Amino acid sequence: MKSGCNRNLSEVTEFILLGFRTPPKLQILLFLGFLLVYVVSVMGNISMIVVIKMDSRLQMPMYFFLRNLSYLDLCYSTVIAPITLANVLSNEKKISYRSCAVQFFFFALSVTTEGFLLAVMASGRFSAISSPLLCPGHTSSELCVQLVTGSYTCGCISAIVQTGFTSGLRFCGENRLDHFFCDVPALIKISCVDTFVNEVVLCILSALIITTTTTVILVSYAYILYSVLKIPPTHGRSRTFSTCGSHIAVVSLFYGTVFFTYAQPGAVSSPEESKVVAVFYTLVIPMLNPLIYSLRNRDVKDAVKRILHSK
Repeated sequence: MKSGCNRNLSEVTEFILLGFRTPPKLQILLFLGFLLVYVVSVMGNISMIVVIKMDSRLQMPMYFFLRNLSYLDLCYSTVIAPITLANVLSNEKKISYRSCAVQFFFFALSVTTEGFLLAVMASGRFSAISSPLLCPGHTSSELCVQLVTGSYTCGCISAIVQTGFTSGLRFCGENRLDHFFCDVPALIKISCVDTFVNEVVLCILSALIITTTTTVILVSYAYILYSVLKIPPTHGRSRTFSTCGSHIAVVSLFYGTVFFTYAQPGAVSSPEESKVVAVFYTLVIPMLNPLIYSLRNRDVKDAVKRILHSK
């Protein structure tokens, strides 16, 4: 249990993001590495959004969901990367309390929404494979909008709850945050009051979200596997596996890193390991998503060719 203090939260008006403990000579390399990842992420996700928007053959439920996935990746990588890049080369590495709260809110909103959206995409793929003659018309545009809106609503509720509980933390003069962005586990560590309730809420909320979405994903892919195994090898079984492989790769990367950070905090033994894991779900995964979906998706590659040839 942490002891209380009489100082008010308003006394801490800013935090110092300690970031990565690297020698000064490596700071520029770290900056260039993060910059490259962020630029590729922005270009890749914007490209996916533009291609799906421009090509009439991609106006299907799966690509509507994929376009929203690119919006989310673009959003939460942009919430994290610019401040991280600025702090890598800065000596002060400061972020105001208000900016910290805003950063965490939009990060929690985007990440939680992405988790629900991945579950929606999994169920959508099952629907497409189990009833190929009914797709893409099987899932109406109205239902697609409702599913995406529901994902954003769940993300917003989660972000409000987490931000609300985190705003109740008190910091007795200690403002050095051992992370490269404002995240709840790091804020809990430097709080000077009892954080038991915050830790329980974080663990339960994270476990609930992860359990719900992964159950939908696992059940959907179990049915997909069952359906695909009934397809004769000469009737497109390998292509179906390839189509689903990209989504499985994205889901595995996303949930693998998020689970160990939030649903099982003790699995990450040190702040440095926590930062490395966080780099994957805040910067690397938003970069990989458009690359995985474009390189492993024949429809997207064909759409890019048509757009390029039309100019």
